[in-house]
Amino acid sequence: MAEKEYVKRINRRLVHAGSIVDVYSDTMELPDGNTQEWDFVSHRTGAACVLPVLDDGRIVLVHQYRPALNRMTWEVPAGCRDSLDEPTIVSASRELTEETGYSSDDITFLISLKTTVAFCDEAIDVYLARNLKPGKQQLDEAEVIDVKPWTMEEALQEIYAGNIQDSKTVAAILAYETKVLLGDK
Repeated sequence: MAEKEYVKRINRRLVHAGSIVDVYSDTMELPDGNTQEWDFVSHRTGAACVLPVLDDGRIVLVHQYRPALNRMTWEVPAGCRDSLDEPTIVSASRELTEETGYSSDDITFLISLKTTVAFCDEAIDVYLARNLKPGKQQLDEAEVIDVKPWTMEEALQEIYAGNIQDSKTVAAILAYETKVLLGDK
């Protein structure tokens, strides 16, 4: 069987260096020999998120403004790693406390994601936090975040109604439902 021809990058040019992402223009050679310019977004550090679950089974989501959508969204707490060598579980734990005020010594891995594979290499590890201890939010200067507990039924209803659309949040809730609540068959 003949080997399949694939698209090949022949050049990459930095268009914008940002604080979290870098934007590139890639010149791609197609299997027919033609070339095209494709956009590529490189996420500098990767990220982590955490699904906090209260003792009564409700999940905790955060409500915050997202400029890309120009609206408020409900999401799991999340954030970038402080460095490439910071373990994502450390990032998840930090974001849990910063955004919700809760802390936990019971944080376990759920799933790894590549959020937008068509044009971005962002990777996010998703964790589950249980045995939450209440505390005080430690928000960054520019953050305004509300915190609300949801039943799983409420969260799933909002996902399927299209009201919770954030990919990491949808993946975290569905992975928790499948792996923990339904027993990962």
